[in-house]
Amino acid sequence: MEKYIFGVDIGGTTVKLGLFETEGTLLEKWEIKTRKEEKGKYIIKDIVETIENKLNENNISKTEVLGIGIGVPGPVKDDGTVLKCVNLGWKVFNIVDQVNKLVKLPIKAANDANVAALGEMWRGGGKGYKNAVMVTLGTGVGGGIIVDGKIISGSNGAGGEIGHIKVSDNETECCGCGNKGCLEQYASATGIVSLANKALKNTKTKSDLKNFGNLSAKDIFDSAKAGDELALELVDDFGNRLGKALANIACVIDPEIFVIGGGVSKNGSFLIESITKYFKENAFHISRNTKFELAKLGNDAGIYGAARLICEN
Repeated sequence: MEKYIFGVDIGGTTVKLGLFETEGTLLEKWEIKTRKEEKGKYIIKDIVETIENKLNENNISKTEVLGIGIGVPGPVKDDGTVLKCVNLGWKVFNIVDQVNKLVKLPIKAANDANVAALGEMWRGGGKGYKNAVMVTLGTGVGGGIIVDGKIISGSNGAGGEIGHIKVSDNETECCGCGNKGCLEQYASATGIVSLANKALKNTKTKSDLKNFGNLSAKDIFDSAKAGDELALELVDDFGNRLGKALANIACVIDPEIFVIGGGVSKNGSFLIESITKYFKENAFHISRNTKFELAKLGNDAGIYGAARLICEN
């Protein structure tokens, strides 16, 4: 009888792995280096090797393993086809087939942000809900959409790319995706710092933000909490743009809950209040009371969600 699942979260620096019992208990977690040399040709081999080693260490037979779930930092189609991962050097290929050639176990793969959302729904901030949207606020803005307990990945694996919703027609600078005016340019840690630096050059308003040599998103939020006028304006703009974008998403998805994660989410209720103020002002009336919760699994959300991919099957 299958007792175990492996969850794998492939990142640009490390690959995080977890050994789970099938009901969701994390037994062990570890990391290996992501070897990106030679267009990432060693990554899959390294993943399989470390899993084989873990099976041997714990005296676990493959007949006891339900499968391996994998989160990939790029678009993934339902059949496991990866549509390029620039950060890893990968082009188009089927990761399910490649892993299965090396280890004869059921394999399931999906985009890492969607997988993290699935993990939070299973064992984190969205536990108990079947319709959830996770928003990850870090260097960029990531997203994952869960409807009726299933990931919505779309025809090209690009479902949940909420950071690239266009929220401004007046932006002159390009987003990392190549477009201009994306949500990510305003409602991410990188975005709010960029806006703050521009504001500091063009304002005579007294602000503690002028005292920081290398301004960070944390500095801006901490200053806003302390009542700094310019910082408060920046956080208000952050909440305005994100709240409106999530109100638009609610019109399409109608989730029970939004789960907010990523480094910026450490600002807790202060952040949630700045978002929900504008969400409620702009949401369709049926959706105005959609719940907002902070993510709970941190960096482990990916391995939990990857394991859950296998349970779904």
